[in-house]
Amino acid sequence: MRWLIGLLFLLFVTLQYRLWVGEGSLAEVHNLKQEIDAQKHKIEQLQERNRNLQAEVENLKQGKDAIEERARSGLGMIRENETYYQVIEPEQTAPQ
Repeated sequence: MRWLIGLLFLLFVTLQYRLWVGEGSLAEVHNLKQEIDAQKHKIEQLQERNRNLQAEVENLKQGKDAIEERARSGLGMIRENETYYQVIEPEQTAPQ
């Protein structure tokens, strides 16, 4: 009977070890869930970025207004017979 109790105790300790420390432990499962949440968040951000890029592509395909706006803001281009004015704001100095 003693050896049976000892065997059961040894089995119990082994199972507890696997539950808390071994492969598939609670800590490992928790870490994996956190990684999954982080990956889901990253996927959502990338999907939003893809939607924005797709909308921009569609806009560029459909009209000249988007192309013109892109040329003006990104490349600094102006139309014929337009005058370009560059406004330089004064530097703000810290109070002495």
